[in-house]
This record gives sequence, structure tokens and C-alpha cells, in this order.
Amino acid sequence: MSDQAKVKQSISRGETSLGIEFGSTRIKAVLIDSRFETIASGSYEWENRLQDGFWTYSLADVMTGLREAYSEMKQEVERKYGITIRTVGSIGFSAMMHGYMAFDSSGELLVPFRTWRNATTGAAAKQLTDLFQFNIPERWSIAHLYQAVLNGEDHVARIDYMTTLSGFIHWLLTGDKAIGIGDASGMFPIDESAQDYNKAMLEQFDELVADKGYPWKLKDLLPKVYVSGEQAGVLSEAGAGMLDPSLDLQPGIPLCPPEGDAGTGMVATNSVRKRTGNVSVGTSVFAMMVLEKELSQVYPEIDLVTTPSGSPVGMVHANNCSSDMNAWLGLFREFSEAMGHQADSEKLFGVMLGKALEADPDGGGLLSYGYYSGENLTGLEQGRPLFVRSPESRFNLANFMRTHLFSAFGALRLGMEILTQQEKVSIDRIWAHGGLFKTPVVGQKIVAAAMNTPVSVMATASEGGAWGMAILASYMSSKEAGEGLEDFLDHRVFKDVPALEMEPDETDVKGFEAFIKRYKQGLAIEQAAVDYLV
Repeated sequence: MSDQAKVKQSISRGETSLGIEFGSTRIKAVLIDSRFETIASGSYEWENRLQDGFWTYSLADVMTGLREAYSEMKQEVERKYGITIRTVGSIGFSAMMHGYMAFDSSGELLVPFRTWRNATTGAAAKQLTDLFQFNIPERWSIAHLYQAVLNGEDHVARIDYMTTLSGFIHWLLTGDKAIGIGDASGMFPIDESAQDYNKAMLEQFDELVADKGYPWKLKDLLPKVYVSGEQAGVLSEAGAGMLDPSLDLQPGIPLCPPEGDAGTGMVATNSVRKRTGNVSVGTSVFAMMVLEKELSQVYPEIDLVTTPSGSPVGMVHANNCSSDMNAWLGLFREFSEAMGHQADSEKLFGVMLGKALEADPDGGGLLSYGYYSGENLTGLEQGRPLFVRSPESRFNLANFMRTHLFSAFGALRLGMEILTQQEKVSIDRIWAHGGLFKTPVVGQKIVAAAMNTPVSVMATASEGGAWGMAILASYMSSKEAGEGLEDFLDHRVFKDVPALEMEPDETDVKGFEAFIKRYKQGLAIEQAAVDYLV
């Protein structure tokens, strides 16, 4: 039987897994076979918007994106294999971690979805961190809830359920209020031994707001926590119709726990064992280090979350990464087209990023901040994309591109210094993934310089979180008795996947050290831009 025929048979028998991830700029659906190879994919581009002071996405866009991404994937299957999808073996949904979605008892959204990008919960995050003696980042759901309490927002008394975006999609399509432990750890602190929300902290929170007289206890508002490998519901008849309005897809398909994009990034890079780590690069950038022991103290720059299987992770999350660089590349595309040259996006990115390899090691004295939004790691409540140079700076295209690449990892580096230098966290390997690594070598060299550690990129690095979510769905449906997620990934998914490891180049490392010194000193310039550029 040919490979084409085998894949067609797998599709018809439902020997497949589907992962759909709601990223910050793209919703992507990926269908994989039992060999974990991508059969087909579909996507939908979307953008957040600033509404009444909050970064948000509309529920209409959520539903449109869900249907369009699935439909595009389904059509690719029909074109390539001449078969219509009627069932799949398992499904999983993932989305941007954190954020705040609060619903009343009738299932109505009480306030527009507040995403991870909002830096509006500083007072709440600080008070909760002090109360729990556990870092509560501004992005976390509990910080958003308590800030709404502090603001005296009317909707708080009417909350019946709160969840993340992935949890919302899962609830919508199954009717089950479930969440994967990795995404749950971005809602409220997790007790590793109990594999559930921290009971003592739940009680502390209830005592904190007791004088408000709310008709709820926090535990009753939160989704049920599941770990990887567990079944968290099945696709309902209504859910099947939402996903596939043509009604070809049949209900009853098992769903794995919904996860956050940090968790799917760990899976997609095989970074769920202790002493492993990964860097995920996109609109935001985060590094995840699976810890062997607790940190010695509370750091506001370090989120303590978990892997999808519940192991503790030190997470450094920077709100801003590629947006400003993408905007500049869009400008260069406009110039190219104005000159009469149609610019292919992949070639444009490859050429422009490649120029960074010709640059001065430190970027020629140039400086940029790609802060489209506030940046918690550097204490900026708002952002203003900024490019600065002195008369003595060496201003050329190569240095310009290198500076923007360095800047994309500037805030991340400040958080990583705490883990590696202060806490002496041991890391055996760091895996990198994201669209940046479609261009060979460049991104890998820059990350190795910024982290000053070897960085590996697998052949699957550009597959992304939707593929990682499909892997989690496959793990639920095909794991063997007693087979942990770590072994499933090591021995089955990534056993024969090639990888390229790159050691940090000493010249690059010294160049980044000079840049990051300039980056720290120039933060006052960025703050002034926030203060005076309205």
C-alpha cells in the first residue's frame, strides 16, 4: 500500500489527532497521523485590538477563526486525499496562556476577553504576591479577577465561571469546564503534590475578599484541572456543528485537556523533562526551564507554572518580541513593491535576517525597543516601539537588523539572568521553536548569544503549538499503560527527528553583552516615550 493510501486509510478510520491553537496573530489547525506527521493544516489570521483600555479579541472572531482554520485544513485533506473528514481519533485545543474570561450563570461573557497582553493589574498582582508569598504575574487570571475587585467592577458579583481562552473553546465544544494543568497554572498557583489548585491559597483569597459579600467561593469559579493523558470530555453535537458547519464531522470524539501555548511549546520541543528548557518565539517570547528544585525566593520576573504533566517550571515571559521587527519588514516590502519588485515574504525574511550575520557584533551602537505593549520584565506599563541611534552609531542595514533581533530577546535575557546566574538553574539543553527559525542559522545564533548556552533546533521547530497540541491529543488516545509524557515524547515522537545544535559564538556573546548594557541604560528613553508620546 502506498503512503498516500495509508494516510487516506488513517483518515477514514479516524486514526488521526487534531490540534487547534489560538495564537496571538494566527489560529492554526493541524491534523497528524499515528506517526505524528502532519497530514494537513489550516490557519486564520487575526489581530487583537485595544478596546476601552484593554487588549482583546471578540468572540465573533474566535468563532470565525475556529471554523476557518478547521475548514482550510479539511479542504486540504479533500484536495490531497480525496476524502472528507467525518471523524478523528482525538482533539485538543490550546491558546494564549493567562488572561481573563468571566461568564455569568447563563454563559454570557461579562466583560470583553482580557488577554495576556494587558499590563493593567499591577496593584492586584503585587498584593497577591505578598499575600501568597508566591509570584503572581500581571497576566494571570487571578490577578485580573482581583484587579476587577479592587476597581469595584460591577460584573464581579455576577461571575459564575472564569477560564482561559483554551478552556472557553473546550467548554463551548464539549460542555465540560475543564483545563489542562499547564494552563491552569496560569490561572492560579498549583500544588504539585495534589496536581490541583493550591488549597491554602484558595482559602487565603476567599478571606481576602470576604468583606465584599460575593455569592461565590473562588474554587467554584475555576475549571477542573486535568493532567496530560487524561480524557477531559467528548465533542458534543452542538460542538461538532460549530467546528464544522457542514455537519460532516460527527460528535463523540474524545478531547484531551485544553492547554496553554507555553505547554504546547514544551511538547513541540520535547522539553518536559527536568533540566530541559525551551524558547518559544512569536509575538511574545518565553523561556521555560523545568526545575529540579524550588527557587530560593520569590521573583516577580519568574512565573512558576507547570508542564502539561504537572512538573514545576520556571517561566520567563516577555510580552514583546517579533511585532516591531515584522512591522519594519513590512516597510521594506512596501519599498520593494514601490520600486517595482514583488517581494516574496519568505525570501524577504531570509534576506533581511541574513544581513544580521554581516553586522558589527554589538549592532553598531544602535538601540531599539519593540514594545507594542507594556513589558512586565522591565517595569513598563505601556509600550512605544522605538528606534534610537547616536551620531557615532554605525547605521547600516546589517546593524539595523541585528539590533532588532537582539532587542527581541532583550527583556527575556533580563529574566534569564535570575535563573542562570542567581539561582544557578542547571539546564542540559535548550530547544528553540517558532517561525523565526524557518530562516536557517540566524535566529539560532542570536538566541545562543543572548542565552549564552547551546541552542538546538529540531526539524519540527516550525511546526508550532498546534502540532504540539495534536501530539498531546495523540498521547491521550495512544499511550501505553504507565507510559509518561516524557517517555512518549522521547521514545516515540522524537526518536528519529534530526536536530541541529549550535554553540554560542564568543564574538556574538560579547556583542550581545555590550548591547544588553546599552539596552538597560536606555530604558529611561523608552519610559520617556511612554510618558510623552500619546
